[in-house]
Amino acid sequence: MYQLNPNLREFWQTRKPYKLLKGGRFSSKTQDAGGMAAFLARNYSLRFLCIRQFQNRIADSVYTVIKNKIEQAGWTDEFDIGVSTIRHKETKSEFLFYGIARNIDDIKGTEDVDICWIEEGEGLSEKQWEVIDPTIRKEGAEVWILWNPRLQADFIQSKLPNLLGDDCIIKHINYDQNPFLSDTARSKAERLKEKDPEAYEHIYLGVPRSDDDKVIIKLSWLNAAIGAHKKLGIEITGDKQTGFDVADSGSDKCAEVHRSGVICTFVDQWQAGEDELMQSCSRVYSNAYKKKAHIKYDSIGVGATCGSKFDELNQERSTENGYQALRYSKFIAGGGVLNPTDYYIDAEDESITNKDFFENLKAQAWWDVAQRLKNTYIAITMQDKGEDWRNVVSESDLICIDEDIDYLQDLINELSTPRRKFSKSGKVMVESKEDLEKREIKSPNLADSFIMAFAANDDGSDWLDDFIG
Repeated sequence: MYQLNPNLREFWQTRKPYKLLKGGRFSSKTQDAGGMAAFLARNYSLRFLCIRQFQNRIADSVYTVIKNKIEQAGWTDEFDIGVSTIRHKETKSEFLFYGIARNIDDIKGTEDVDICWIEEGEGLSEKQWEVIDPTIRKEGAEVWILWNPRLQADFIQSKLPNLLGDDCIIKHINYDQNPFLSDTARSKAERLKEKDPEAYEHIYLGVPRSDDDKVIIKLSWLNAAIGAHKKLGIEITGDKQTGFDVADSGSDKCAEVHRSGVICTFVDQWQAGEDELMQSCSRVYSNAYKKKAHIKYDSIGVGATCGSKFDELNQERSTENGYQALRYSKFIAGGGVLNPTDYYIDAEDESITNKDFFENLKAQAWWDVAQRLKNTYIAITMQDKGEDWRNVVSESDLICIDEDIDYLQDLINELSTPRRKFSKSGKVMVESKEDLEKREIKSPNLADSFIMAFAANDDGSDWLDDFIG
């Protein structure tokens, strides 16, 4: 007869629609879930939906774990254990096994699920969750999600717990809370603890990594930028610019980000259709007019006519006393780079020009913002050590983010998601919306607006003098 981990007893006994169980390797998460599932199947009539990212064969699923737990308990005669199915003869409980990375839509028609067990939750995407959650709709149903923390920016870490709120219980468990751990497994963990403490914390203590080496903007840089102006004594002053990303599909959202000097001070997003472009432009125009800011907008696709909309709004206000035309300019993501013949100073090869390093303006703007956020990280690190950061970086080369803005976590998640790519000619690029779609990541509207808010222009300033006078 197998035993369940006593350290998880309260977790399993808590009645919540969502049970989130995370931790490092050797923590007994999967084994305990398998044991609990077998116990429940034997005593109640339940339908289990067991899913994971990839399941090329049944052996890749939790089928084997459940089967082993049944055998260890001596319950084999009570179950019909097929090649790919497990059913209890008396209670009629059954287990279904699916891989979701390639065929997430296959589970939409799954009815009467009592327990959905998601293994490898670290790979769960927001789009997958939007399919899974409505599928588990039976009264009293539960969703179990098990994962080994990977990155702080992962959906399961950064966003899902907040979405679920009080409807979920979250438990973190590690190998040192597993009373059934073998001496061999324990020695592996302890050996790594001595050789590589950082890797040990990530692998065996379930500490998520803050930075993904593939992304353009590291999460640690962004975290340092939050409230950095207050820590560094920087005032909210300077020229003002608003980035405006226009929704280009039914599920897409418009987004607006405003900066004052080097500080991001305002963030907003909203749902709007193509036929509501004038309303969206008016919304951005009104905010920018009050803030005396200059608008930089995405001019691709639906956003191509934003300039004419802003012109109309300028004309409507032209008769007002003290009127001054609002300034605006296009951001052409696929356009040519600024200062093309200047040398890109942060390249490994210092003799390479901007036009030879960057594929387009979008890549150049993302890299510039990334470098400025890195500078902020350096300044904060030096400040914490009592060192004078102004001897290393200048205030104008920083980017700070006000901690009181709306959608702060969404903004941080979006900025730390896009990865760098290379064109056929070897120039650096930013992962496109289509590339993100393949990873089941939504369009980073807030991030694109942020980039435009901080984007430089071809006259070396932070905004163009392209306006209707």
